[in-house]
Amino acid sequence: MARSVFYYHLKRLKAKDKYAVEKKEIKDIFHEHKGRYGYRRITDEMHNRKYVINNKTVQRLMDEMGLKCKIRKVRYRSYKGEIGKVASNLIERDFTATAPNRKWATDVTQINIGATKLYLSPILDMYNGEIISHNISTSSNLEQVYDMLDKAFEKFDNLDGLILHSD
Repeated sequence: MARSVFYYHLKRLKAKDKYAVEKKEIKDIFHEHKGRYGYRRITDEMHNRKYVINNKTVQRLMDEMGLKCKIRKVRYRSYKGEIGKVASNLIERDFTATAPNRKWATDVTQINIGATKLYLSPILDMYNGEIISHNISTSSNLEQVYDMLDKAFEKFDNLDGLILHSD
């Protein structure tokens, strides 16, 4: 065996872990943040704690230690509280009408067709379930609702006493 090969293997046997301190710090940061930090945020935190280390090194060390961040599913929340003026409850859960054009109900519904989202906004007469007017759009906005209401009001001359219910 060549002398250089012998000393090469001897050095490898005696070699300590070069990143032992950094590994402990990475593990501490990872568990301190409940597994939510990935290698980028851990690298930033290491820099805040005055460690000089590359993000690729942090990523490699995390892979070696089996640390992988949890990806949280972000849920869509459209409720923003009470915005604007709230109308009084005239219907009081009585969704029947004694005559046509006394109570109308409307809402905007999202329809998924493949990767496309469409928004349907109909007006329903509570007397017989007839659709008075509707609008389909690729975006749910106030213009869609105005267009649907304009179509409904063009059909009738006298709508005295009409209640339009929407959530």
